[in-house]
Amino acid sequence: MDELLTRGVEEIIPRDELQAALKSRRKLRLKLGVDPSSPDIHLGHAVVLRQLKGFQDLGHTVIFLIGDATARIGDPSGRNKTRPVLTPEQINHNAQTYLDQVGKILDVKKCEIRRNSEWLDELGFVKLVHLAGQFTVAQLVEREDFKHRLEQGLDLSLHELLYPVMQAYDSVVLEADVEFGGSDQRFNMLAGRALQKKLAQPPQQVFMSKLLVGPDGAAKMSKSLGNYIALTDRPADMYGKVMSIPDELIAVYYELCTDIKQGVIDELVKTLAGGANPRDAKASLAREIVRIYHGEAAALAAEEAFNKQFRDKQRPAVIDQFLVTGDDKTVVDILLKAGLAASKTEARRLIAQGGVRVNDQVLEPEDNPWLENDDVVQVGKRRYIQVKL
Repeated sequence: MDELLTRGVEEIIPRDELQAALKSRRKLRLKLGVDPSSPDIHLGHAVVLRQLKGFQDLGHTVIFLIGDATARIGDPSGRNKTRPVLTPEQINHNAQTYLDQVGKILDVKKCEIRRNSEWLDELGFVKLVHLAGQFTVAQLVEREDFKHRLEQGLDLSLHELLYPVMQAYDSVVLEADVEFGGSDQRFNMLAGRALQKKLAQPPQQVFMSKLLVGPDGAAKMSKSLGNYIALTDRPADMYGKVMSIPDELIAVYYELCTDIKQGVIDELVKTLAGGANPRDAKASLAREIVRIYHGEAAALAAEEAFNKQFRDKQRPAVIDQFLVTGDDKTVVDILLKAGLAASKTEARRLIAQGGVRVNDQVLEPEDNPWLENDDVVQVGKRRYIQVKL
């Protein structure tokens, strides 16, 4: 398989079957299921979407499956507690934003867009029990996150055990040849392969992608954890978030988020190991990622704005305005109202640590001045508001 097709791959099961299918020149049905649990698609999702783009360009059919039915259950993958259930209104809103954003990578007109409510809403209790009977409880609780919760004495609901059964049934209905997903979806995707075999359908291959770690460097990029870079982020915000990643993730982001040749990335790793400034490599990475999703002009403008703010210590060209209502106009009050601090205690701690400026002047630990119209408040390095009374 071509390098670009396997870029960012964790594992292909079984690889020889997929290679044989590609050599046969048969047009494959490639399934990607996404539960619209929140509005944003982020760079972690884009790893899989970019892999699918390579296959789509070869003429294979991408099935973009919106899990509007499974979203009502909530995918428990990688979680130590039950995922909150969304309303139909939330699901429909999020699903539409997904379709708008997927078009940044895939040719949506060539995709087969489906919703699993088409068949799951019509499944019926008896058929669901029959499908569940194709799996044993022992098989299901072998899933690492399920096993962990049982060992810890945490709740594991029956509906969560049914989630991989429903995802597997999606593959049966869609007659998927290959299912794509992150490596955290391994159990669910293999369940689809197993169910297809039991129902006398050719079993799908499983194409697992590496998981992209969020800018915090602590965990996989996740909307629920808030450590993500959305495709819809403003260019300046996207650039700044990429610049904030730990140095050890630079090569990983080049591999999973760009089309830069692997040989070039290998040379970059060597230069960094030899003492090159990681900031330069990170700046090139940030510029490239912004270019992919917003264009060359936006990437250059984002870089210029970032340099003015952080290298040259200038304010950003555009500062969000915050309209102050009520009589409480002290810095502590406004930090709380504007969402720049979670509580007054946190606001005072930020001031005490020297992390708050008003009109470019660092506040002293005991300061809590009243603000005037057009005052500019800065928290940390990147957050600004302009007060409007």
